[in-house]
Amino acid sequence: MISFGLTGGIRKWLTLGLVFCLPIWLGACATKVAPNESAVSVQKNVQILIEDFMIPSDEPGINLYVRNKRLASTTHFHKDNVLLFVHGATYPSETGFDLRLDGLSWMDVLAQQGFDVYMLDIRGYGKSSRPAVMDQPPMQNQPIADTDTASRDFASAATWVRQRRGLDKINVMGHSWGTATTALYTTRHADKVNRLVLYAPVWLRKTASLTDSGGALGAYRTVTIDDAFKRKNTGLVPGREPQPKAWFEAWAEATFASDPVGSNANPKYVRAPNGSGKDGRLFWSAGKPVYNPELITVPTLLILAEWDADTPPYMAETLLPLLTRAPEKKLVILSEGTHGIMNEVKRFSLFNEVTRFYQDGLLSQPR
Repeated sequence: MISFGLTGGIRKWLTLGLVFCLPIWLGACATKVAPNESAVSVQKNVQILIEDFMIPSDEPGINLYVRNKRLASTTHFHKDNVLLFVHGATYPSETGFDLRLDGLSWMDVLAQQGFDVYMLDIRGYGKSSRPAVMDQPPMQNQPIADTDTASRDFASAATWVRQRRGLDKINVMGHSWGTATTALYTTRHADKVNRLVLYAPVWLRKTASLTDSGGALGAYRTVTIDDAFKRKNTGLVPGREPQPKAWFEAWAEATFASDPVGSNANPKYVRAPNGSGKDGRLFWSAGKPVYNPELITVPTLLILAEWDADTPPYMAETLLPLLTRAPEKKLVILSEGTHGIMNEVKRFSLFNEVTRFYQDGLLSQPR
């Protein structure tokens, strides 16, 4: 792991190490949110409450899918233990944040650590409403669900979560394109964000996008399992397998069952709105950011893995010094992982760093 941190704009440190934490070591690896928290375990999953919701967006007829997990014993909610996730440009939140591998998902781990954790599907993804144009041939319509739209959907979900728990602020996290969604939301609603995690952050692109093959953009694109496998392995050194084959197969089965149309096709596919691709061409690949990082005024963690070919480390390294008004900022580069390290053998290196960042808020910021 390589970790760069800045507090107050002055302090720097560099730590070199290898974080290797398999599920069998959970007792040692799980960072506790409260002193009386016991170790994370598969057996403790029976104590987790799971609730699914469809909530309104800011447009009539468009509803958003939200899932909540927490321990039955977690009944006190505050800005440091409530967290809302959002996914990237291609796949829904569930198979990124709540896929049980060896019996545990990231949401399970966070719930067992005392978090009240939520995930969101943006319109057009997963179980959220699919705009009507997604039932038409893609080239008949312009790209849908761009970053501005996604940020508005995130705002709808964040408002709902805050109102549900009676809070002024919550913790926020986005993955990949979801980092643009959450960063844009934070620039607009900094007073409603406690701490921000940008996992595999998007920034100005110097390399080709793995989700944009070129050509005209329709309303959405289709992605097959073969496409997903090729993208996952881009840039890997031959012989390095950060994800067991069985884990990829479990992810693929769940992910490609999430599209009610594509799941019945042969080969199976998922439909992904092309708004992110449109923004990639208009902004990220054209040297123009979607949001102004100087408007992020909350503690911010940038975290990714060293073999990430979708959002390579140069993006986060460029973004970090631009967060000039973040009262605390940190960049962590994890060893031996890819863009999807949350579903790889080194996943607990990611989980632990994120939990530690949120725990820092619990320890240093009085409620």
